[in-house]
Amino acid sequence: MKLLIVEDNARLRRLIKSVLRDLSDEVIECSDGALALAAYAEHRPDFVLMNVRMKRMDGLTATIEIKAAFPEARIIVLTNYDDVRLQQAAKEAGAYAFFSKENLLGVRLALAD
Repeated sequence: MKLLIVEDNARLRRLIKSVLRDLSDEVIECSDGALALAAYAEHRPDFVLMNVRMKRMDGLTATIEIKAAFPEARIIVLTNYDDVRLQQAAKEAGAYAFFSKENLLGVRLALAD
């Protein structure tokens, strides 16, 4: 399985990568939603793990753009801000799933499914 991690915090990217390492054959990383569309187009990952709040382009906007260009994309939104409105916004943007960053075990289960 090929994963694209879109997260502006390098330490958190490394943590996510280490937690999910045994599930993936290849991990691509980028630090901003603005870079995510090009990374998706180049690598065509099986799943995208998308942070919400990032500097140049937020994850929901990036999700909308990726889904518009690649409707088959499976994007899992990962965030520290776990509220119902944000979950609904992620769903409307086309997210495959929504998880709190504290629930990386749930992400593992979703990827293994």
